[in-house]
Amino acid sequence: MITYQVLVATGEQIGSGSTDIISIALIGVNGESPKQLLGEKFHAKSVTKFDIGSPRELGEILLVRLYKEKSGPKENPWCCQYIDVISPNGKSSRFPYYLWVTGYTNIEIPEGKGIILTGDVNPLLVQQRKVELDRNRAIYRWKVYAESAPHCIDAESSKDLPRDAKYSFQKYANFGFSVVATGLELQLRGFLQSKDPWTDLNDIHKVFLYQKTHNSVLVTQMWQEDTFFGYQYLNGVCPVILQKCTKIPDHFPVVQEMVAASLGTTTNLQKELESGNVFLADYKILDGVPANVINGKQQYLTAPLCLLWKNPLDHLLPIAIQLGQVPGPQNPIFLPNDSKWDWTLAKMWVRNAEFQVHQAGPHLLCTHLFAEVFSIATSRQLPIGHPVYKLLVPHFRYTLEINTLARSELLGPGGIFDQSNVTGNGGVPVLLRKALGDVTYSALCLPDNIKARGVASIPNYYYREDGMKVWKAVERLVSSIVNYYYKSDEMVTKDPELQAWAAEVFKEGFLERKSSGIPSSLGTRDELMKYLTMVIFTCSGQHAAVNSGQFDFYGWMPNGPSSMRKPPPSGKGATYQTILDTLPEVNTTTLAMATVWLLSHEPEDKRPLGNYTNERFTEEKPRQHVKEFQHELDQISKEIKARNQNVKLQYLYLDPKRIESSVSI
Repeated sequence: MITYQVLVATGEQIGSGSTDIISIALIGVNGESPKQLLGEKFHAKSVTKFDIGSPRELGEILLVRLYKEKSGPKENPWCCQYIDVISPNGKSSRFPYYLWVTGYTNIEIPEGKGIILTGDVNPLLVQQRKVELDRNRAIYRWKVYAESAPHCIDAESSKDLPRDAKYSFQKYANFGFSVVATGLELQLRGFLQSKDPWTDLNDIHKVFLYQKTHNSVLVTQMWQEDTFFGYQYLNGVCPVILQKCTKIPDHFPVVQEMVAASLGTTTNLQKELESGNVFLADYKILDGVPANVINGKQQYLTAPLCLLWKNPLDHLLPIAIQLGQVPGPQNPIFLPNDSKWDWTLAKMWVRNAEFQVHQAGPHLLCTHLFAEVFSIATSRQLPIGHPVYKLLVPHFRYTLEINTLARSELLGPGGIFDQSNVTGNGGVPVLLRKALGDVTYSALCLPDNIKARGVASIPNYYYREDGMKVWKAVERLVSSIVNYYYKSDEMVTKDPELQAWAAEVFKEGFLERKSSGIPSSLGTRDELMKYLTMVIFTCSGQHAAVNSGQFDFYGWMPNGPSSMRKPPPSGKGATYQTILDTLPEVNTTTLAMATVWLLSHEPEDKRPLGNYTNERFTEEKPRQHVKEFQHELDQISKEIKARNQNVKLQYLYLDPKRIESSVSI
């Protein structure tokens, strides 16, 4: 009898242990060991040692088979982290899993080396992968969320999700407590019951007396300043809208005489256009989107255009605003030298448009929904032994849970959007359909996006500066991993699992829109590197950029109104009372502010970018590349912290220490 030593590691989170009967068999190139009982008590955070006997030497151990069988009246899920097998010759092999074993079943876990099905692969491994993916496809099923929107997980609520997709007890308890605590504070103050309009903007401060951040306090002080209005296009919560303008659009008839006071006497509009100092924010996507009814009253939405100028002091300033797409006497162009309240009201309408576009497009669609598509396709098409699975799976942690919660609690009929946003449950699907129609591959790839929008040289663009550092760090990690496992372009094209994954993302996420430029297959290592970098950055850095600052910039409601109660002005002559009559009512404001507070604060059980607690790569080279990535992220974090010491409004959101690895809030 030959003896193998086996170490069984159970997950660390609460509830990871099990009292069901667990047995094991070792499968090697020369055969398999008899099934052997391991026991009935596996505790969380434990590593338990066993001796496994085999009548003969098994050779290289390819797989371990775990059996989970009934012990008591109730099935008890078990989270298995990894299995270590030490052969009689002293060789140790790790079989990483980091998944839940649910039901009464048996599973086979491959040894941790990343394997691609392009060469001479043992038939046992090929069969194991087929069984694994067949099982996953039965669990991770697609369904239509909304017409012409990315497809999503087939689950009505979080209880319908696979166990591996659900929040940990710690994260769910912390998230739930935050919701309850915030709601209780607001309820006690009566704000959520009040359908009255605000009678003084200063009263909005009373909603959150204690929930404040450094930046949110500054925003309440600076929100009416033109320099701050322009700053938000670069470093606010939606820093991806601005585009260079080299010619004034025909439907936005701004002329030199209108902006002369803003530009001064030493230049003119044409010169500034030619010099690349004029930029445009166009919210045409909102044209035709239906507006919501809140508190029984019709709300209003418009599709403004905003022209901005980079002045000699490198400030980005708004110089003209038109609140609709069709010019005319009833759609005047507002200017900085208009009355204080006319100009303030015009900027508020732009900020309201920004809020709607940001939430549905760059935030919901381009991070949450695409991350969900990447996650489901990975579970369905890439087995745990595939190196791309190992690289990507940390970036899908809890995404299915938060998205399912969002569809039921935030976006569904009667949900928070219905109660607080002008788009609401009726407008969001329309906006999503339009946004998906506009999505391009280059828009999802940060370097290409920066170039396409013509904002590569605009100064003080911290989103671009920090984002490019993170993008390049991710790109270097991805390139190292891809080059380690794929020795040629041919290996990429002949990898059936990888190609099936790319095809499924294209079909289910981008609805086979060839005009998007999204690859439906991957032909070279370079193409694969770029694509995987996009996926990881989308799920980590990009989500942090468009999510983490929501309370900072929207927590002061006048700077990001979630809805407007009056139509956009057809003329000038606004007063302070006009502002109060237009902004959302007390309960609408309060609910929107509470929502952005919660969405800006990641619950406990965090995994910052580069923190690979679950070590899925077992080969030395990939593990070294991960360490190099972590070191580079540490350096980026130090640089960002040093920069922030010298600026008033700190740009924090792409500090790797603050970037969550996945879309999980």
